[in-house]
Amino acid sequence: MSLSKTLSALLLVLASNASIAQELFVYTEPASNMPAKSLGIRLTDYINKGYGSGYTANAPFIPELMWGVSKNLMIHAEMFMGNNNAAPFEVKGGALYAKYRFYSSDQLYRHFRMAVYGRAAINNGHVHMDALQINGQNTGYQLGWVGTQLLHKTALSVNMYYEQATDNLDNNKFPETVGNKALNYSFSAGRLILPKKYTGYKQMNLNLMLEFLGQHSLADNRQYLSVAPSVQFIFNSQTRIDLGYRYDLYNNTKTATNNGFIVRVEHLLFNLF
Repeated sequence: MSLSKTLSALLLVLASNASIAQELFVYTEPASNMPAKSLGIRLTDYINKGYGSGYTANAPFIPELMWGVSKNLMIHAEMFMGNNNAAPFEVKGGALYAKYRFYSSDQLYRHFRMAVYGRAAINNGHVHMDALQINGQNTGYQLGWVGTQLLHKTALSVNMYYEQATDNLDNNKFPETVGNKALNYSFSAGRLILPKKYTGYKQMNLNLMLEFLGQHSLADNRQYLSVAPSVQFIFNSQTRIDLGYRYDLYNNTKTATNNGFIVRVEHLLFNLF
């Protein structure tokens, strides 16, 4: 390999390491995947006020086990736990999530990627919200597409997915007066703030995010649009902490996780397989 090609390859690696952090969004998944042959543990807690009251609730708390099968495929196994409306803290259900990256165009200091994904979930809780939330409240499935553009220290991502809910377990029926199909969409932007200059993978990364998240029912006029600023810390290129707050710009639904905080801790174990 020529010297110029060697230097170019090295720069690509450095650019990737320096900029991968701000592509890890807080409220949505980017088109990129976790490293191949790695295993991840993620704990996500949504803390919000119970609908129509001042009671602070965990809705839901989600432990996840994540597996980087290959550079193009990753799989998550999720568990849903919570104590909505002052109920005891208990397991509500679980889900399997898979994402496949089918397109990638990589250049120096930038890349564009696209992926498709799906989630299938079960839940045994009472359906008390009319906004759909397969990831924590409803039994059902999601099918979606995401495209992510990385421009040096800035990442932009567009996400769209179809969501359909069915009856929950334990005879918790989906309300007949509520549409069970919805189109969800999001726009996310992330910016690497620190380090100003990349010198090694052990540097702490600080990222700022701003995400817009929306849902439109396909059966009626229920919809919402919320905005979610967040901050993200990454240590040793392995441990990640997310802190964010999501609030509604417009909402004529009852939702479980809007107008509340998110706290997440994630840790990756590389080259386990």
